[in-house]
Amino acid sequence: MTDLSNQFILITGATGALGQACIKTFAAAKAKLILTSRSEAALAQLTEQYSEEVVCSLSCDLSQSEAVEQLFKNIISKTGRLDAVLNVAGGFSMGTAVHELSADDFNAMFEMNFKSVMNTCKAAIPGMLKQGHGRIINVSARAAEQGKANMAPYCISKSAVVTLSECLAAEHKMNNITVNSVLPGTIDTPTNRCDMPNADFSSWVSCEDIAATMAFLCTEQARSISGASIPVYGRS
Repeated sequence: MTDLSNQFILITGATGALGQACIKTFAAAKAKLILTSRSEAALAQLTEQYSEEVVCSLSCDLSQSEAVEQLFKNIISKTGRLDAVLNVAGGFSMGTAVHELSADDFNAMFEMNFKSVMNTCKAAIPGMLKQGHGRIINVSARAAEQGKANMAPYCISKSAVVTLSECLAAEHKMNNITVNSVLPGTIDTPTNRCDMPNADFSSWVSCEDIAATMAFLCTEQARSISGASIPVYGRS
């Protein structure tokens, strides 16, 4: 079993399906958890449920750089360090053909999926440099690898996450800071089942399998993996 005892780990998007699977997986690995999401009520419920593992939970709009900077100041004031960041927060929506897209349509998806990751990475790196180690795992998507019709904002925003991860890995390869991205296929969540009721759910990837991959990337055994884009597709 993965052992992350005494590792302080931030999970963004903690109240979503994948975020909650990460909480369960990392709690079982004995990590000390810091949770963030926009929903204070949902965070409070999770904090109560995992009261022994959660060090603190703080609501934040990750698309706002100043709010993220303050978030990390609050975290460090409570924990003294941050060993890993799991950038789970993000979202998906179908769009239109590119020539029909509005700037608002594109910007909304880009802020949700890329800017949030960019802000947390920028805020996390200085502390990791100071302490001499760190792990960052960013959730991208299979859609980052090939553009799809009517999905340009989503595909582009998730592709940007992969490129950002590669850039950060190259910048910090000598600093004992690893940066990787995981690329899930269609995730088996209640929302996806509702949206695609006729799909073969058994071929989708479970939240638990994605969380397990992320947990491995936080272990000492994964110290030589950085700049990787790891497919977690299920059987689809």
